[in-house]
Amino acid sequence: MPRSKKGKRSSNKGGRNGVKGGSGASDDDLASDVLSHYSSASENASVLDDSPGAGEPLDEQTAQEETEDKLKQCIDNLMDKSAKTRLAALESLRGAFSSRLLCDFLTERRLTISDCLERSLRKGGGEEQAAAATVCAQLCVQLGGGDESEEGFKILRPVLSAIVIDGCASVAARQSCASALGMCCYVSAAEDGEDLVKSMSHLESVFTTSYPNFEGTLPTPKAGTPGLHSAALHAWALLVTLCPASRLTVLLDIHLLKLQACLESSDVNYRIAVGETIALLVELGRDIDREFEDSDMLCECLKGLATDGNKHRAKNDRRKQRSIFREVLHYIENEDFTEEKIRFGVEGIYIDSWMRRRVYDAFKEVLESGVRHHLQFNPLLRDIFGLGPPLILDSSIKASKISRFEKHLFNSAAFKARTKLRNKVRDKRADVM
Repeated sequence: MPRSKKGKRSSNKGGRNGVKGGSGASDDDLASDVLSHYSSASENASVLDDSPGAGEPLDEQTAQEETEDKLKQCIDNLMDKSAKTRLAALESLRGAFSSRLLCDFLTERRLTISDCLERSLRKGGGEEQAAAATVCAQLCVQLGGGDESEEGFKILRPVLSAIVIDGCASVAARQSCASALGMCCYVSAAEDGEDLVKSMSHLESVFTTSYPNFEGTLPTPKAGTPGLHSAALHAWALLVTLCPASRLTVLLDIHLLKLQACLESSDVNYRIAVGETIALLVELGRDIDREFEDSDMLCECLKGLATDGNKHRAKNDRRKQRSIFREVLHYIENEDFTEEKIRFGVEGIYIDSWMRRRVYDAFKEVLESGVRHHLQFNPLLRDIFGLGPPLILDSSIKASKISRFEKHLFNSAAFKARTKLRNKVRDKRADVM
């Protein structure tokens, strides 16, 4: 993946390490204040505001300074002895990282934050580990995939991987770490074949435990494991999109038939994750070999799931399953993807392939409700989806409309151009993998 390399910035110390210090606010108040500042200020600080009034720049600067002070306090609280204080700080950072772009602020403090997150992952309880893993992924997205993000990933990858493969760790923590490992590797190690192979191997070791045994029987899932398997499979599928053609061919041979057997899983969400991954693998297989064919048995299995009327399944589960598998079957049989448009500001992107959907869903999972804000302003996401630099619009440009067809042509052309660039990078990784 092409990545923009950011220059090193001088670091400023963000205050004393440790504690609540001179702040009289409780942890809950602090968390609430940070989130409220970001939710209220995110639009006001938009690059769309081209001509602020006389008093606004000072007010905006003051609000920015107050918000940064609260974030510094949250970072200090990550080193507090109280698990409750650390968890509140992580939740505050999670909301702030989701709702606003903080690259400059975080670049100066990236090593401090990475060390704190590593400590929470190594020594915290399951809930703290899960929260810390999510913040790890958000931090990589915020830093933008350059040298700073790669540096943080080198610190965090070993501990994320260790938790993912630790059968004694909390299931919730393993699930969150699996998602974070996939996202951090996708953003920060796209050109490092060794890190990519290691991360995919750890994720495979998790979801392949759901594969049928030598007798063809699916194992009985333990409580919580279908969610863990789904997270690991989704993260693995995200990284599959980075693999060179030679590696994709091997992965298809190893996993496609075994994943097909997992369509009989008793958990609806895992069945759906498997179905989406199969569609992605078939799409990638057809990209590298136009003669690639799916099996008739796969189509029959998908037809059964697309029309499933078993009364022992919950009504909502049946509805969700039928909807997804109709899309999967339609693509497998006709190579026709159900296009979806995501709007943000005056722009939009078209989700017109399974690869594009997997990438968008991965960022949506990490950034939650803030994904549209990041699509609008985050250079990393704009690069990945072929949007170009963030737009700076005045009121006259905002009022003008671009036709839907023109936007579709632009998005398609940009995505094809990016795919060509990514294929060149894939060729470079092929020797490593």
